[in-house]
Amino acid sequence: MGILSRASYVVRSKLNSLLNRAEDPSETLDYSYEQMRDELQDVKQGIADLTTQKKRLEIQKRRLEENVEKHNEQAREAVRQDRDDLARQALEKKQAKMNQIEELEGQIAELQSTQENLVDKKNELQNRIEEFRTKKETMKARYEAAEASSRVSEALTGVGDEMEDTSRAIERAEERTDEMEARSEAMDELVDTGAFDDAMSDKDNIDRELESGRTASEVDTELETLKADVDGGGSSGDADAEASAESSDSSVEDVESVDEVDVSDSAVEAELEELKDDDA
Repeated sequence: MGILSRASYVVRSKLNSLLNRAEDPSETLDYSYEQMRDELQDVKQGIADLTTQKKRLEIQKRRLEENVEKHNEQAREAVRQDRDDLARQALEKKQAKMNQIEELEGQIAELQSTQENLVDKKNELQNRIEEFRTKKETMKARYEAAEASSRVSEALTGVGDEMEDTSRAIERAEERTDEMEARSEAMDELVDTGAFDDAMSDKDNIDRELESGRTASEVDTELETLKADVDGGGSSGDADAEASAESSDSSVEDVESVDEVDVSDSAVEAELEELKDDDA
């Protein structure tokens, strides 16, 4: 098989496959029924044309028969007038018309036979069409029922094209959802472990270790300071109390000495005034 032959065979095979998938039995049956009805209509039209031709021949035959009777009367009248020559001409015309009538009768008989055959064929075709119409409706009903049953079965089993597409869509959605959930959990885990902070920082591992050591040292130092403060809190409180008491006593003594100085000064002033009075 040559390349062109193989290519032609492949093309025909593909076209045949496409036609088989695109073919709808209901539409095919309806189209066949319409074709048969068109053929029946053509047969009826043929019978009508044939009948018309037969009627035209019958009309022509009747006219010839009238002419025959006319020529017959002419011949009789010529004989009565003793005109044998005219009678002979009339009889010759009558004979010619009789011959034409005979030919027409043969044609009419032939058309009649053809018409009867066509009518029989038309009736047979019409009966076949009626039978085909009944069978067509039955086949269409069976096909539609089978198609509906097939769709229901495919829907129940999930093997139909639409159900298969739906199942695939659901599977893809589930896979996408699982992927997003896993990604979300991974992000949360990275956030908790501080991986993002490390990733966004420009410090290396050594810097982070040193900083962690300094932080720990500072915490230890502050802890020791707090402990020292807590341990020395009682003694410092007593010293403060004693200092406060001593300050209070010294304040009282200062007040008393001030009062005594004030009193002494008053006495001196009084005595000085008395001396001035005496001198006067």
